[in-house]
Amino acid sequence: MSLVAHSPSFKYQDPFKAETTTPSPDLDIYTYHEKHAGRLVLDPDEAREEFGPDIASKLKLTKDGQKWSNAQKHLQLFIITLAALVPDFDSGIGIATVFALAEEFHTTTGHINNLTSNWSIFLIGWGGLFFVMLMRKYGRLPVLFWTQLLALGFLVGTAFAPNIRVFAGEFCLEFQPHPSLIQSDVGMRCLTGFFGTCPQVTGLYTIADIFPFHLQARKINIWTMGVILAPHLSPFVFGFLVARANWRWAFWIGCIYGLVVLILIVFFMKESLYHRRSGRNLTKEESSSNLKSRIWTLVGITGIKNVTREPTWKEVLVAPIDVAWRPHMFLILLFEETVFGFGIGINVTNTLFLQSHPPIGFGFNPTTVSGIYATPVIAVILGEIIGRYLNDWVMDLSIKRNHGVFEAESRLWTCYFGVVLYVIGFVILGVSLQDRLSIPVIIVGWAIAQVAVLVTTVAVYAYCNDCFPHKRGEISALLNLVRTLGGFSVAYYQVPWATKHGALQTLGCEAAIVAGLFILTVPFLQYKGRAIRARFS
Repeated sequence: MSLVAHSPSFKYQDPFKAETTTPSPDLDIYTYHEKHAGRLVLDPDEAREEFGPDIASKLKLTKDGQKWSNAQKHLQLFIITLAALVPDFDSGIGIATVFALAEEFHTTTGHINNLTSNWSIFLIGWGGLFFVMLMRKYGRLPVLFWTQLLALGFLVGTAFAPNIRVFAGEFCLEFQPHPSLIQSDVGMRCLTGFFGTCPQVTGLYTIADIFPFHLQARKINIWTMGVILAPHLSPFVFGFLVARANWRWAFWIGCIYGLVVLILIVFFMKESLYHRRSGRNLTKEESSSNLKSRIWTLVGITGIKNVTREPTWKEVLVAPIDVAWRPHMFLILLFEETVFGFGIGINVTNTLFLQSHPPIGFGFNPTTVSGIYATPVIAVILGEIIGRYLNDWVMDLSIKRNHGVFEAESRLWTCYFGVVLYVIGFVILGVSLQDRLSIPVIIVGWAIAQVAVLVTTVAVYAYCNDCFPHKRGEISALLNLVRTLGGFSVAYYQVPWATKHGALQTLGCEAAIVAGLFILTVPFLQYKGRAIRARFS
């Protein structure tokens, strides 16, 4: 792909060039993009003009992950994408088993849905904030290893759970008449979500550590596909199983998948953290053939021994807040919370719409519902293909227009396409659920909506990554938090609202909220984003 094309009739005038790119003998080419976040010079001629003719002499070979072979890089991407499936895949098992769990534990499907799926989703969001702090100090690999080991252990506990208190816990949600009936323990299922979320914040770190800029959006697209695919995959697969076998088998198969991912992490995952300012690796020994060194790196002993003063614990603790209050970050988080949150809400509640008996739902059997849940799985794969080429095309066009300079706000052009699809998909799905139209109409509406979620989310991740290149972990954690907070809340009101006023009003209002926030945020960020970045990034 050609990143630069000169036009004799057009010369891009960059008003920020004079104040941000004065050549200096002390220029650090490896950290320049962090100091001038969101602005990248990709044209060699433009680079020589801005940084001086000796720019090539400033480049030197290093040991960082961007010098690894393509095979090694893509192996790391493959593992982290499989790992990113784990938390929402495990959480989604509860969707397929909601009716079986209600029968097993002698309660209602609404209570099971609120208690198991919703609170599991809630803790997936908060876990990421905590693990990012550890990763910045001790490295990506040991935190990833320990969290996946603990998540697997708690998922095994879920499969063995003898009652609902052990299975999911009670978060003082059920205010019973007698105080002794108010539970306050955290169940196995919720702890699985809390620890399992780590790969969903590690992925952006890993991609930025090992892939160059012009490939990052494409790799983020692949990794994000795993994050979005996960909550749909388990209801699709395990719905067929639960219709014919005990619900515990679904959780046992989830344990097997988690074990496979853990084995891949243990034997093939590498530590990608590299301090470009100091030019040294976190680990002293990179050879995986050295068994002792490998074990020490994996369990975190090497990370503890080689920990640096920077970043300080104070900086690490306040970093998420320090990023979240920036105007451009806050606005895009608000937009993404609704886009992804309503998408998760549909995934959680559709099984109730489809499997409940009229007048609430269609009364489909579990096998039919599982077949319909193939819709978002196929849609996510289709969205990955569309997003891959659409993001590349937008980036290429932006660089051509800007004479070899890339501006972060150009990522957001993809959102225009995504939001149009989002509204169309939600309206079609709302009409089909309310008027009980045929299954193909449900499939079309849901597929369009899920394609829109993937395309828009990839653009948001890429934009935030460009704006805050030195805070990628915090970006992942915050985006993970807002998407799960949005999805966590939707399931509480979506079914009662749709039951009372119809699914078209419910999903139509949700689509209108997304479109309204889009109009208020995205054009403003494209118009004022560069000035905001210059002041706040």
